[in-house]
Amino acid sequence: MSAVAETKIEPGLDTATGVAGEPGGDPAPGSDLARDGAVESRYIAPLPRVSVQVFCETQDVHAAFSEAAADRRASRAHTTVQMGGLAAAREFYVDAATPNVVVVESMTSAAELLAQLDRLADVCDAGTKVVVVGHANDIGLYRQLIEKGVSDYLLAPVAAIEVLGALSDLFDTPDSDPLGRTIAFVGAKGGVGSSTIAHNVAWAISQELANDVVIADLDLAFGTAGLDFNQDPPQGMGEAVFARERLDENYLDRLFSKCTDHLSLIAAPSTLDKEYDLTTEAVEPVIDLVRKSVPNVVLDIPHLWTSWAKATLFAADEIVITAMPDLANLRNAKNLVDMLKQSRPNDRPPILLLNQVGVPKKPEISAKDFGAALEIAPSCVINFEPVLFATAANNGQMIAEMQANARPVDVFRTLAETLTGRTEIRKARRIALPPFLQRLIK
Repeated sequence: MSAVAETKIEPGLDTATGVAGEPGGDPAPGSDLARDGAVESRYIAPLPRVSVQVFCETQDVHAAFSEAAADRRASRAHTTVQMGGLAAAREFYVDAATPNVVVVESMTSAAELLAQLDRLADVCDAGTKVVVVGHANDIGLYRQLIEKGVSDYLLAPVAAIEVLGALSDLFDTPDSDPLGRTIAFVGAKGGVGSSTIAHNVAWAISQELANDVVIADLDLAFGTAGLDFNQDPPQGMGEAVFARERLDENYLDRLFSKCTDHLSLIAAPSTLDKEYDLTTEAVEPVIDLVRKSVPNVVLDIPHLWTSWAKATLFAADEIVITAMPDLANLRNAKNLVDMLKQSRPNDRPPILLLNQVGVPKKPEISAKDFGAALEIAPSCVINFEPVLFATAANNGQMIAEMQANARPVDVFRTLAETLTGRTEIRKARRIALPPFLQRLIK
C-alpha cells in the first residue's frame, strides 16, 4: 500500500464571460457558467491506463463507482465494480494478482477495519494503492489508515465526481507526467467563426495570461490556423496522425510552428493530396503527446460528425460552442448540448458563444430566446464587425494585434481566463452597452 496522494485544487469556472461584449457581467439564470452543485469546480485529470477493482458493501457506493467508471476521464482505466467489501477482496486476491488500485468499502468498527486491512495487506502486491470508503467521520481513524499506507479515505456517501477526483489524485504526483487542459472549440454550423474564436482565445491565453498554449488545427483538409497566424509550416497535424509508429516528443516538436514565446501551432496541411478518413483512435495519441508538453491545448475541431471528431470533442476538458443566431444554428446547437449533457454528466455544460450578431437586415433569434431553447444562456455575444475580422484574417493577425481596444478583445480575454481557471489574473473592465444591446439581453 502506498502513501496518500497530495490533493491539488485549481480554480474552476468561477466567472461568466459576460453577454454582448460585457466580459465582467454576471451570468444569466441558467448560464452554462453558473455553478452546478453536482459538478466538481476543480480540474480533474484523466486516469492513466491502470486497473482498478472496487469491492462495495452498499448499493449507493456501488452506483457511484459504476457512474465514475463510465465517465470520460476513466475511459482508459480498466475498472470493475462488485459487491463484497473487504472480506471479498482478501478472498479474491489469495489466488489473483492485485491491480494498480484496490477500493474497499467497510461498515465495520475502526478496530475491525484496521484488522481486516492487515489481512488484506498480506495478499497485496507491492505498489498496489488502496483506497478505503468508510462510514465513520473520524480523524483519528483517518490518521491510522494513512500510517498503515492506505492511499486515501473517502467518507460515504460518495458522488461519482468525488470518486474521479480521488482516483485521479492517486496518480497526480511530482514524478508523474503533467497533463495539459484540452479546450475544444466547435461550430454549431459551418462558417460561424469557431476557428477565429479559438485562435483569438489561444492568443489571449498566451499574451494576456503569459501561459503556454498549443493550437491543434484538426480541420485537416481546410484548416486556417496557419493563415490566421501567417505561418506556412511544411509539416503539421497531417504528418502526426499518419506517423503513429514514429510519434514521440522529438518528432512532435519538429511539427510545431512557434508563433510567440508562449504560443505554438500544429497546423493542418495546406494541400489536398490525401484523404483524411481517420479511425476513431487516430487523433488521440497526438493530443495525448501534446498535453504532456504544455498546460493548455486548444482543439480547433471542424464541423464534422465523424467517429474521431465526436470522440475528440467528448474527451475535451472544456467545450465552447460557437453559433450564429438563426434557426439552423439553434437546432444544431440544441442537438450538441443535449448529447454532451447526456454523455458527460459529471462535466460542466459547454460554453455557448453567439457570434456575428447584428447583421444588417437579417432576422435573428434573440440571445434570450436562443438560450431558453438550449437551457443554457449564451455566455457572451460578439457583434457583427466584418471589416475588423476580415482585415485581421487577411493580414494574418489576431484582433488584439489589429485593434487592442476592440470590444471582442475583452471577450477573448475573459474567455481565456475562464477556460484556464485563471480569473484571478486580470479583472476584465466593464463596458457600457449600447441601448439596443441592453434590450437584446433583457
